Amino acid sequence: MDNNINWSELRFGYIKTDYNVRCYNRNGEWGRIEVSSSETVTMHMAATALHYGQQAFEGLKAFMGKDGKIRLFRFEENAKRLQDSAKGILMAVPPLDLFKKMIFQAVKMNRRFIPPYGMGASLYIRPVLYGTGATVGVRPSSEYLFMVFVSPVGSYFKEGFSPVSMLLTKEFDRAAPLGTGKYKVGGNYAASLTSMKKAHDEGYANVLFLDSKEKKYIDECGPANFFGIKDNKYITPKSDSILPSITNRSLEVLAKDMGLTVERREVEEAELSTFEEVGACGTAAVISPINKIHDDQTGETYSYGDKPGPISTKLFETLQAIQIGDIEDKFGWVDIVE
Repeated sequence: MDNNINWSELRFGYIKTDYNVRCYNRNGEWGRIEVSSSETVTMHMAATALHYGQQAFEGLKAFMGKDGKIRLFRFEENAKRLQDSAKGILMAVPPLDLFKKMIFQAVKMNRRFIPPYGMGASLYIRPVLYGTGATVGVRPSSEYLFMVFVSPVGSYFKEGFSPVSMLLTKEFDRAAPLGTGKYKVGGNYAASLTSMKKAHDEGYANVLFLDSKEKKYIDECGPANFFGIKDNKYITPKSDSILPSITNRSLEVLAKDMGLTVERREVEEAELSTFEEVGACGTAAVISPINKIHDDQTGETYSYGDKPGPISTKLFETLQAIQIGDIEDKFGWVDIVE
């Protein structure tokens, strides 16, 4: 255990840990897993990751349980999503067994950085895939680096589970309908930075995006998926430009288990006034309740109360309890790191 970290004050960000693990794909084959204590990566100045955006990543968490066991939440879904991202931008595809070996090894070797049980914190795991081969000309790389590093983290938003405000603006697009929005690639996040800065400058936590084609339907909510609650229904947008959130899919299952009807469909902006609760969900924040959404074009503000709603709270507490082992994992979502 690293006693130099104030676990209760931990924010979401990068903290140096002891080791990361790496594996290269050269000549179409994956090599051996390498362990490194270096925080840097050396790559050719003409690497496709630097010039043509051949880069994808994932985010998942390891949790310390009351029983002293380390738990991973649905890591196979992250592996599949990284595979989809790799295929989507023509990168070498990391096999499931390689993904598993590398994340388990990274967690074990950095065990002392896993926040203690009860701190509301976790060990964030970042698998990342880069095109490292030298290429001048738009084409896939001949070489790739798959790497996993970790960092202890707290809440993504400084407010934690307290409600945040969102800015709805038509000034920016996150991703094109037939583009890379459904892949977890760096370019999507780069495209969101200007809108995020606008939101922060105006006092909001992030931006609620609308679809790029018609500016009519709700898309992503900052770096997360959107959901709304009304009439005992869990409603979340359906779109080919939205990243398929593992957290959101898990919340859908929990909502059904709680007796709610789940609807994954197009959600019009006009429907915002009808929701009883709304929130953003993803690995980093789990659920971030939203207290208001302000439309900077019409001046309209949709308000949902200054406290998290009862359904959002129950979903949040249930998912977290499964992740840390406080309640039975009847869905088979958790793996123990031996």
